[in-house]
Amino acid sequence: MKLQRKNRRALAFGALAVSGALALTACGSDDTGGNSEGGGSSATAQAGNIDCGDAKGQLQASGSSAQKNAIDAWVKQYSAACKDVQVNYNPTGSGAGITAFLQGQTAFAGSDSALEAEEIEQSKKICKDGQGVDLPMVGGPIAVGFNVPGVDSLVLDASTLAKIFDSKITNWSDEAIAKLNPDAKLPDLKIQAFHRSDESGTTDNFTTYLKEAAPKDWSYEPSKAWEAKGGQSAQGSSGVAQQVKQTSGAISYFELSYAKDGLKTVDIKTEAAEPVKATIENATAAIGAAKVVGTGKDLALELDYTPAAAGAYPIVLVTYEIVCDKGNKAETLPATKSFLNYMASEDGQALLADAGYAPMPEEIITKVRETISSLA
Repeated sequence: MKLQRKNRRALAFGALAVSGALALTACGSDDTGGNSEGGGSSATAQAGNIDCGDAKGQLQASGSSAQKNAIDAWVKQYSAACKDVQVNYNPTGSGAGITAFLQGQTAFAGSDSALEAEEIEQSKKICKDGQGVDLPMVGGPIAVGFNVPGVDSLVLDASTLAKIFDSKITNWSDEAIAKLNPDAKLPDLKIQAFHRSDESGTTDNFTTYLKEAAPKDWSYEPSKAWEAKGGQSAQGSSGVAQQVKQTSGAISYFELSYAKDGLKTVDIKTEAAEPVKATIENATAAIGAAKVVGTGKDLALELDYTPAAAGAYPIVLVTYEIVCDKGNKAETLPATKSFLNYMASEDGQALLADAGYAPMPEEIITKVRETISSLA
C-alpha cells in the first residue's frame, strides 16, 4: 500500500489562470442550468435538501479534470437551489489546481493526490492559523481504453501495461498480449500509447499502480508529470479519451466517466482468478479497503494498488477537495461550506454512480462531513 500522493511536483505557473471559457459557471450556463437572476438564498433551499445558508457571491475553484463530470452534476443541482452563488470550477489538472490554491487564487482545489508535506507547510501562508486539508469526495476506476480494430474484449496485466506505456511493447500482435488473449484476433498494428501532457493526479495514480504491481517493468517513480519515454500526449482526461476514440491502435488511461460513446476498456488481470472489469462496483470494492492516514482533520487515504480479492479493480483514484481547515476568506467561507456540504451529503454522493464515479464509503464520508462543518 502507498500513500496516494508522495511524489514531487514542478509547480506549473503557466496553467494558473481561471479561464472563463473553461470554467464551469453555475450562472447562465447550459451545462449547469444555473441562473444568476432573482430569488434569494434561504436556510433550507426549496430544491431538495441543499442548505444554502448565507452563501452568496462567486466561488472559484480549480484542479482535477477527473472529477469534472461529477462537478457538472453537483453544480447543476446546487445552482438551481442556491441562486445567489456562482460556482466556477476550472478543470486545469491537479497540479495547477493545488498551485492556484497555494497562491490564494481559489477557495478550494480538486486533486487526485493528497497534499505533500511541503505543500501542507506552504498552505499555512494562505490558511491563517490553519493549513490545507484533504477531503476525499469522489472515487472511481481509472479505465484503460483501447481502439484495436476487430478486438472487442482485451485483457492486460500490470507488466504488459508497463511495457506498452514504456515503449517496450510496440505492436498489438506482440506475444505477451497474445498470451493474455488467446481467443482474440490481434492485428499487426502499431500501438499508439497516449499519456497526459498536463500534470495530473490520474497520471500519478496510474504510474503508482504500475510501480506497485510491476516494479521490474516500470522503473520510474510515480509522478503527476509523465516520466516514461516515447508515446504521445494530450491535454486532460477528455483529450486522451478523444485520441483513443479517433486513433486506430490507440490506448490510454482516463476515468471511467470518460469511457463513453463506444470506447472499450481493458479488463485487468490481478492475483484473483478472473480478470477484473473497470466498473463502479469493482472500484468501490477496492476503495472500501482504503485507510485514513492523514493526521488531525486531514483525511488523506492509503490505497491498495495490488488487491487479490475477486472483483477488486486495482487502478483506482480518489479525488480530494483541498481547503483550509482555518483561515478561509470570510467572503467565500459560507459558499465554500455550503457547496462542499452538498457534495458530501447523501444526495450529493447519490449522484455519483450515474455520472460514472464511486461514492465514498460511509465511514470516510462521515468524517468528511464532520470536517466541513468545522471549517473556519
